[in-house]
Amino acid sequence: MSAAPVWSVDPRSGKPREQVAVEATAEEVDRAVRAAHSVRGALADRTARAAFLRAAAELLEESGPHIIEAADAETALGPARLTGELARTAAQLRAFAEVVDEGAYLDIHIDHEDGSRTPPWPDLRRYKIPLGVVAVYAASNFPLAFSVPGGDTASALAAGCPVVVKAHPGHPATSELCASVLRRAAARTGLPEDVVILVHGFDAGVELVRHPLVSAAGFTGSVRGGRALFDAAAARPAPIPFHGELGSLNPVVVTAAAAAERSEQIGAGLGASMTLGVGQFCTKPGFVLAPSGDAGDRLVKALTGTVSDTGSGVMLDHRMRDAFLAGVRERAALPDVEAPVTPGAGSEHTVSAGFLTVPAALLAAEGPHDALLEECFGPVTVIARYDAEDEVTAVLSRLPGNLTATLQTATEGDDPEAAALLTALTPLAGRILVNGWPTGVAVAPAQHHGGPYPATTSPSTSVGATAIERWLRPVTYQSTPDPLLPPELREANPLDLPRRVDGRRA
Repeated sequence: MSAAPVWSVDPRSGKPREQVAVEATAEEVDRAVRAAHSVRGALADRTARAAFLRAAAELLEESGPHIIEAADAETALGPARLTGELARTAAQLRAFAEVVDEGAYLDIHIDHEDGSRTPPWPDLRRYKIPLGVVAVYAASNFPLAFSVPGGDTASALAAGCPVVVKAHPGHPATSELCASVLRRAAARTGLPEDVVILVHGFDAGVELVRHPLVSAAGFTGSVRGGRALFDAAAARPAPIPFHGELGSLNPVVVTAAAAAERSEQIGAGLGASMTLGVGQFCTKPGFVLAPSGDAGDRLVKALTGTVSDTGSGVMLDHRMRDAFLAGVRERAALPDVEAPVTPGAGSEHTVSAGFLTVPAALLAAEGPHDALLEECFGPVTVIARYDAEDEVTAVLSRLPGNLTATLQTATEGDDPEAAALLTALTPLAGRILVNGWPTGVAVAPAQHHGGPYPATTSPSTSVGATAIERWLRPVTYQSTPDPLLPPELREANPLDLPRRVDGRRA
């Protein structure tokens, strides 16, 4: 029986463009993982790793026009958006090269022998080493920054882990191009090309997470798909870390004082954020608690204008379009739900943005409106109108974990609700925003892109310098003669690495 073909499909028409690959069989996944495992020693040299990451960034930029053309044809995200995403992806690779050069991620601690302690201390030297082969599951909505050359791949390679990427079926041609670039970058810097390997197919993804030589996995996608892989990772004879980003509602709370002060500005900002990228950002604000009364009405009016002026758009594929249309139909049909701007089909291949409103009191306890507290992927948000602060806290207590939570407060004068609401929002998300909008995730050392389940399956980040920590494990050497120690832990510090010695930064 021949392997199933992998087709590139144009989301603007729903028609196949070309066959770009075939789905990997179990035997091919096994060969891929074993090939990656066999070259892991080549990544031990930090200088070579940093050079590889920089070469990958350079080659991505050189191949940019071709990659952007392919990605636009497969995702309909547009050249402007994809140009920015490619620049972000290259910058991310270079940022991890700097992390590797600096070496602080090794988290070196040295405690010299001290017999005066109770109990006595032996000589202890601790640092972090790479886990091994990492399986990366590419995202649909960021075909570069969260796909083959994206943050999971970049951080795993920076940690010294070879990567086997399961391509997303929504952009297989783009995935093939990017994998080729990464493999050429490896060859250019003297590393084996098999430090990065690409496979296609649903079954291949399942085989990958179960493979005994895969040591960890990174995933960005749906709750259903991510949870299935997470469970498979946990059910292995030797369970492995599974760092999955699954879904997020990204709640926003607008205080009464904020609405009174700048309701029109907040409504316009919300409209721009929830329709950005046809509502296909993982940080889209999908649920908003806004006050009733005149100030809240002005906010809804401003949101209505912004959303009404937003043209229809093409989603990443027709499966997502169908899920969006079904989701908004289900939610709009609930009692006491209104649609000031009705979300739905724009044309045969597009969708139109919209939003729903509902009294917040209907969400304060379990009931038929609970679907409004679940993510609906696409250009829609829910505005829950509250009459009192206790309704806000009651609804917040029922929300699942999120990537972001946003508080819109008064910018002038006192806002008596702000402090308590910020405290209530903090347990719900990994990134808390005040008077901003969550779409857009800066690639910065202090960034955290993660949150309580189901936002992510682990308390880690997939963006920022600390993303590298997911692919490392600590090991301590006790009473080990200096010549036998790894260079990173030797007394003379021959690699000039940052470390703590006897509790002090050295």
